[in-house]
Amino acid sequence: MQATQNKKTTQNSLLEKMFKLSEHNTNVRTEVIAGITTFMTMAYILAVNSNMLSQAGMDAGAVFVATALSAAVSTLVMAFLSNYPIALAPGMGLNAFFAYTVVLQMGYSWQMALLGVFIEGILFIILTITNLREQIINCIPNVLKNAVTAGVGLFIAAIGMSNAGLISMQTGTLSLGSMHDPLVVLTVAGLVIAAILVCRNVKGALLISILLTSAIGMVTGIVALPTQVFSLNIPSLKPTFMQAFSVPMNQIFSLDMVIVVFTFLFMDLFDTVGFLVGIASKGNLIDEEGKIPKAKQAMLADAIGTTVGAMLGTSTVTCYMESSAGISEGGKTGLTAFTVAILFILSLFLAPLFIAIPSQATGAALIVVGVMMAGCFKEIDFEDYTNAIPAFLTFILMPLTNSVADGIIFGVVSYTLLKLVTNKKEEVNISLIVLTIIFICRFVFLK
Repeated sequence: MQATQNKKTTQNSLLEKMFKLSEHNTNVRTEVIAGITTFMTMAYILAVNSNMLSQAGMDAGAVFVATALSAAVSTLVMAFLSNYPIALAPGMGLNAFFAYTVVLQMGYSWQMALLGVFIEGILFIILTITNLREQIINCIPNVLKNAVTAGVGLFIAAIGMSNAGLISMQTGTLSLGSMHDPLVVLTVAGLVIAAILVCRNVKGALLISILLTSAIGMVTGIVALPTQVFSLNIPSLKPTFMQAFSVPMNQIFSLDMVIVVFTFLFMDLFDTVGFLVGIASKGNLIDEEGKIPKAKQAMLADAIGTTVGAMLGTSTVTCYMESSAGISEGGKTGLTAFTVAILFILSLFLAPLFIAIPSQATGAALIVVGVMMAGCFKEIDFEDYTNAIPAFLTFILMPLTNSVADGIIFGVVSYTLLKLVTNKKEEVNISLIVLTIIFICRFVFLK
C-alpha cells in the first residue's frame, strides 16, 4: 500500500516538474480528463481522413496509421515545447483540398501531393524559426483576434451541427435536419445533456455527455455497437511510407509543384493562425499585449507534424479547434496534449472502439464549445464601424465559407482599408499593410 502511494507521489512529482501544474493552478486528474475530452471530440479524423484520402487512391489502412502517428508526434512536440493544451492532427479542409482538388480535380498523383505537403512543412519550419509566422499573429489587431475567436466558435458549432445531422445542405439550401430522424433526435438529446451538465458546473461535463450520448445511441440501436474493441492487427504503413519521394525529378522542379506548394502553404498558414488565436484566447494563453507567449513553439509543432505526416503518408497537420473542448474542461498545460498523444497511439489498437463513438455525441459537445467561444463577441466595439464591419466579416465568413483563412483575409483587408480611408492610420501597422497587399494579390492571381 505504502509502496503504491510512493510510486503515485513520484509520478505526480515528475508530471509537476515537466508541466508546471501547480503554477497553472491545475492537477493531473483535470488535465487527463481534458485530454480525453479533446481526443473524443477529434477521434473522428481517424476514420474520416483515411476514407477521404483513399478516394485519391491511397491505401486506407496506411493512411489510418499515418494519421494516428502524425497526430501523436505533433501533439507530443506541442506538449513539451510549448506546454500548451493544444492537440494537432491532419486538418479537415486541408485533406479535402489534397484529395478532391489537387488529385481528383487538378489531376496530380497523390505522391506529388504528399511531396507538396512535405515541402510546405519544411518551409513552415524555416518561417517559424525566423519568427515570420509569429510576426503575422502579432500584427493582427485585438478586435480581429476577438472576431477570430468568435468566428472559430461559430465554425466549431457549425461543424458539430453538420456532422451530427442537425443541419443539412440540400439543393444548395441550408436547412434544419428532420426531427423524425432518430440520429437528429440523438443529437438533440446529447445537446440537452451537455447543456445541463455545463450549466450545473459538473467536472468533465463534455466528456460525460459524449459517453452518455454514445451509450444512449447504442442501447437504443440508433448507432451500431462496436463489433470489436481491441486488435493487434495494425494496418501496414508501407503503401504510403516515404512515397512522397517517389515523384519524378521533372515534376519536382515544375510550375505545377510551385502552385501546389503555395496553395497548401497559404491555406495552412492562416488556418493555423486562426485556430491558434481562437484556442489561445479560450485558454487565456494571450498576454496583456495581445500576444501568444509561446506562439513560435506552438507553430513549430504543427510544422514538424506536417513534415513527419507527409513522410508517413497523410495530408497537412494543423492545430485542432476541438482542443477548445479540453480547455473548457479545465485543461491548461501540455499534460492535456500529452494525454491526447498517448490516446492517438493507443487508437492503433483500439480503433474499432473509438470509431464507434457517433458524430451525434461529439457534435453536441462541439456546439456547446462554440457557445463558450462566442463570449468574445462582447469584447468587440460595434459602435465603431471601422472595427465592427471587419470583425463581422471575419466571424460570419468562417462558418459560411467553411474556411477560417477566408474569414481572416476579409477581416484584415477590410480593417486596413477602412482605417486608412477614415484617417485612422495610427491603428494600422506596416505588417498589416503588407498582409493586405498579399491577400489582394492572392485573389487577383489565384482562382
